[in-house]
Amino acid sequence: MRRAPALAVAAVVAAALPGCGGDPGPGGSPSAPTTAELTVLAAASLRPVFEELGRRFEATHPGTAVEFTFAGSTDLVGQLREGAPADVLATADTTAMDAAAQEGLLADAPAPFATNTLQIVTPPENPARVSSFADLARPGVAVVVCAPQVPCGRATARAELTAGVDVSPVSEETSVTGVLGKVTAGEADAGIVYVTDARAAGGAVRTVPFPEAAGIVSTYPVAVTAGSEHPVEAAGFAEFLRGAEAGRVLAGAGFGAP
Repeated sequence: MRRAPALAVAAVVAAALPGCGGDPGPGGSPSAPTTAELTVLAAASLRPVFEELGRRFEATHPGTAVEFTFAGSTDLVGQLREGAPADVLATADTTAMDAAAQEGLLADAPAPFATNTLQIVTPPENPARVSSFADLARPGVAVVVCAPQVPCGRATARAELTAGVDVSPVSEETSVTGVLGKVTAGEADAGIVYVTDARAAGGAVRTVPFPEAAGIVSTYPVAVTAGSEHPVEAAGFAEFLRGAEAGRVLAGAGFGAP
């Protein structure tokens, strides 16, 4: 009986063993092993666009996986302060990021990657007939806003000063998604959110622009955290957010350039 050459036998055995050569990916090509799992703490208003950007980053950086935690920016800084593992921090304004920097929670200087502005949203039928920022102060209009310690709340306070209107909200939420949720659930006549959140909500809300918003711009910065276990990959993700491809995706979601 003829024997197969030793090299041929070895090749057959190696092909049969699980894990040898990497699991085949799409099209039968080996998939890259995960070498870095990035944890990104991101402002709640970034959820839809960051999920898309995460997929794009992974597609162009084989071996790197991106996981997100979305919450109010102040809460995210609190998580870092309490030792939550994270590689990247992206907040909805510079105030929250500055607090993280002052506490030594960052590995590098924050850099802006996007901007946002405010917009009023109501239920689709607009039961309170809100058509201006001043209407939010009318008796009987139930308004929901962000709490003053979070970025959208700070921006709302500036809008009140600019418009000369004192809004008495029925609820103050810890994130802009909380405000949007109250409005879409019919629990409020109006809410103040970011333009991007209003756009993402689609037909679930009616939008009411107000001219005072043009002068109230929230800048979104990103930075690598001091406790990152993958600082090179984290810096790559932060750089990606400031690049042309991410800029196009952010613009498509309604964000402005930094």
